[in-house]
Amino acid sequence: MAKSSSMISGVADRYAGSLFELAASANAVAKTEADLGRFEALLKGSEDLMRLVKSPVFSADDQVKAVAAIADKAKIAGLVGNFLRVVARNRRLFAVPAMIDAFRRIAVEARGETTAEVTSAHALTAAQEKELKATLKSVAGKDVSIAVTVDASILGGLVVKMGSRQIDTSLKTKLASLKLALKEVG
Repeated sequence: MAKSSSMISGVADRYAGSLFELAASANAVAKTEADLGRFEALLKGSEDLMRLVKSPVFSADDQVKAVAAIADKAKIAGLVGNFLRVVARNRRLFAVPAMIDAFRRIAVEARGETTAEVTSAHALTAAQEKELKATLKSVAGKDVSIAVTVDASILGGLVVKMGSRQIDTSLKTKLASLKLALKEVG
């Protein structure tokens, strides 16, 4: 499994690096990032599209035709539209989600930022996101872009992953620690 994962990571990094170079030379990194985000939303919203991307059963021609039709309908043209067609033609659609993640990582690094994955029990308001970014910036020493995921199972608080560091202030973790402490006492 690790070998397969690293193979996908290698493919994703190469394709994302090439796309980033093209986007940077065309001064279209932000647009490319937005278009990739739109395609990612389509992927997450459609089991059929995810099956098309992941399944080796479909021929390259079928994948190219389907991805071209989807990109055209979603008005994803230019670099990202062509990129998706090339990826489909090269039978690498299975790695598109990893390519999108890799592109974002490269773009964030190029902007001199760092990323943080934030898990919250409920959606954060704009003011809360702004305050969290400011706090993380003071810790990291540079601008931080955050990706917020809502997971009601943490009950309250936040789980923040930034680089190799994780800060877990979730109520779920605190309750688990309290439960363990009570077991040791009694």
